[in-house]
Amino acid sequence: MKKFIFALAFSLITSLFQIAPSSASIASLSMALNQMPSTTGPAVALYGQVKPAKNGIPITVQVSTNGKWQDTGFTTKTARVGTWKVVADTTVINKSMKYRVKATLDGRVFYSQARSIVVKPIPQMSEGSIQVVSALGPGNRIHGADVSRWQHPNDAPINFVKMYNQGVRFVIIKASDSRDESDALSLKYLMMDRHAAQAAGLLTGFYHYASLPDSSDTEVIESDATTQAQKVIWRLASIGGYTSKDLPYALDLENNCVGYSNSECIKYATRASVTLWAKTFLRVLKEKTGRTPILYSYPSFLEGAMNRDAELATYPLWLAQYGVDPAVDIAQPGLKTLGCYVHSWTAADCSSHWSIWQYTSCGIAPKYGVPGNRLDLNVFRGSHEEFLKLAAGTWVPQTRDFMPTNETSTLSIKSLNATTTDKSVVVKVEVFRPTGLPVVTGTVRFYPDALSRPAIPLIQSVTRSASGAWTLSIQGLGAGIFRGKIGFVDATGTHAQVRTPIEIALTQGVSPSPSPTATPLPTKPKRPVDNCAKQIKN
Repeated sequence: MKKFIFALAFSLITSLFQIAPSSASIASLSMALNQMPSTTGPAVALYGQVKPAKNGIPITVQVSTNGKWQDTGFTTKTARVGTWKVVADTTVINKSMKYRVKATLDGRVFYSQARSIVVKPIPQMSEGSIQVVSALGPGNRIHGADVSRWQHPNDAPINFVKMYNQGVRFVIIKASDSRDESDALSLKYLMMDRHAAQAAGLLTGFYHYASLPDSSDTEVIESDATTQAQKVIWRLASIGGYTSKDLPYALDLENNCVGYSNSECIKYATRASVTLWAKTFLRVLKEKTGRTPILYSYPSFLEGAMNRDAELATYPLWLAQYGVDPAVDIAQPGLKTLGCYVHSWTAADCSSHWSIWQYTSCGIAPKYGVPGNRLDLNVFRGSHEEFLKLAAGTWVPQTRDFMPTNETSTLSIKSLNATTTDKSVVVKVEVFRPTGLPVVTGTVRFYPDALSRPAIPLIQSVTRSASGAWTLSIQGLGAGIFRGKIGFVDATGTHAQVRTPIEIALTQGVSPSPSPTATPLPTKPKRPVDNCAKQIKN
């Protein structure tokens, strides 16, 4: 029996979130493999996903030898979203090798489809290694893409090998979000995409979508920025930190609305507040990881929503501006037809000191192996050496850097406004960690006692005003005294649930008169708007 020698370099990604409920069986066990760049020699990446997703399912790589399947001895476990990955250097060259993986759940064994690969002496994707990143994009620049949940319609995977073969050399993945529901989706696709993209030879970056606090208080702004930076640090820790194939995290700062009514913005953060928040977030992340993070935005936001600031200018700028063709030698973003965009990265000649340029949101997605119709495309401004400086340095998380589980929480009711039944009950709530900092995830709601429970369901809505601070609106209570609890709950299991008693007293208000039903006027059908009409379709 022939022995195949592997020098194994595991990339084990395990989540610290709550373990998903047990499944009786596995509906599917996928496996993909391809040769990937390596500084130590040819390497094979094997990666896939278990569905339904479950954390901690043992995965074993098998190899076919003389028609018989044998365990290689290389194992890993699935992450919370069911993904897994193994990267191994190999000395078996110019010979077809057949692999599969097996998963064990509740005593039952499941197998993936078998796949074959011929490993070449010189890695087929050597140009995507950390030594060489080819400038194959428009204008002879290094080409990149950025992806999020919108590039996964119906959970369809991205073919990153096809993306690589089209000349893309880096992909920036949405990895976190201020909002819990969006953050959970970001985590799901981050775990899928980082595995597959790096296995295909691409460098991977990450970005955090920011929502700002509804406050002009300096302490609240700094606390909120620090708390959201903590979420990013926990997310980085959950994927093993930075490797030499990772670009730094980017802060996606493009929305300064802090108050909405009927989906319309009615209040914006001040320029000073936005600037302070961004500086605090970026500084905390840089100090923790040793990597200089990137700021993503667009010219009019940088000019109109932020102050010029020397500290901000020290961070690389990822600038979004469409309708300008990067294939033209003199083309660049950040220029007005007349005059300057004046912001922290503006040069004396009115140009912008950008490092990455998102030049279109209308890339031809299928061309790059992406499901759907549209894809954000980017180019890097500098040389190959300057690009690799972004990926310089690693960060390996320590135990204290990982997201806690069921950490003690303290809930404080800051105010209660309850008058008459025709008006909403409004409760302002804050929840803190043992350190005194705000909780990072979770939400609040009212739990009426059994004797106080109204006959009809209550309508509850929650508005986040800052990290760990919410305004809870309650409708549907009648006249009388209602007792219950204001409770904090965190679906991620990071912070412990906590409830505090509350008593709500309401008097009878004016019953609203029914409004007459107006006869709707006929409307002309709106013509569809082509958002890509003036964009580069590459």
